[in-house]
Amino acid sequence: MPSNPRGSLVIRRGQRQDVPLILRFIRELAEYEKLAHEVAATEADLEETLFGPRPTAFPLIAELDGAAVGWALYFYNFSTFHGRPGIYLEDLYVTPTARGHGVGRALLAELARIAVAEKCRRVEWAVLDWNAPSIAFYESLGAVAMNDWTVYRLTGAAMERLAGESGRGASSLPYRPTPS
Repeated sequence: MPSNPRGSLVIRRGQRQDVPLILRFIRELAEYEKLAHEVAATEADLEETLFGPRPTAFPLIAELDGAAVGWALYFYNFSTFHGRPGIYLEDLYVTPTARGHGVGRALLAELARIAVAEKCRRVEWAVLDWNAPSIAFYESLGAVAMNDWTVYRLTGAAMERLAGESGRGASSLPYRPTPS
């Protein structure tokens, strides 16, 4: 990693003992995005999904001069057109006092290194349309908005209703979790 003239910056993989820190960062990000009311995650949820027998997402922690000041969370997706995996960046957060020190750029650079090493074809993420500082930052890195695509989400009662249709001809396959 390149040296940082404003301090010692280290990006490391998150560890089980980071769960309280990760939850704190999630809550801080949610406050910034005006979505704090949507945070339902618990330490137990994070411990199971990030560090349990089958992790489904992977945290990176940024430390500036030994203090945790940011994080990124990613998981793998797949491009059928490329026949290769990709990385989806779910969250990127840098504490307000650490902004402007290269922390966000270092987290994204580490994510790009992981993607290249694992032969992924792309790294992608979503950004709220009102978040002009983040949009400008991402564009300065060469990221391109995918304006032709609209994100859809199925949750809650609608997801439950649709799941209930599986017994009515939509599928005769029983649900079997992926083997560990």
